[in-house]
Amino acid sequence: MQSLYILIDTVLGLYAWLVIASAIVSWLIAFNVFNTRNPAVYAVGDFLYRVTEPALRPLRRWIPNLGGIDLTPVILLLLIFFVRNLLAEYWPR
Repeated sequence: MQSLYILIDTVLGLYAWLVIASAIVSWLIAFNVFNTRNPAVYAVGDFLYRVTEPALRPLRRWIPNLGGIDLTPVILLLLIFFVRNLLAEYWPR
C-alpha cells in the first residue's frame, strides 16, 4: 500500500509542476517573449495546454473572469497540495 501512496503522490507532484510550467509558458507567449511560430515552442505549449486544460476548464466555469488575470492555475495548485496533504495524513501506514 505504501508504494501506491508514493506513486499517487509523485504523479500529483509532477502534475503540479506541469501546471506551473503551463502558466509560465502562457505568460511568456502573452508577453511575446516566446513566438508560437517556432515549432518547438508551439509543441511545448500545445502539450502543456492539452495536459492541464482538462483540469483547469471546470474551475474556469466557477471562477469569475478578473479582466485578464487567470487564477485557476493557482486554485488548481492549492487543490493538488490539499489532496497530497490529505493523502499523507490519512493513508494507512
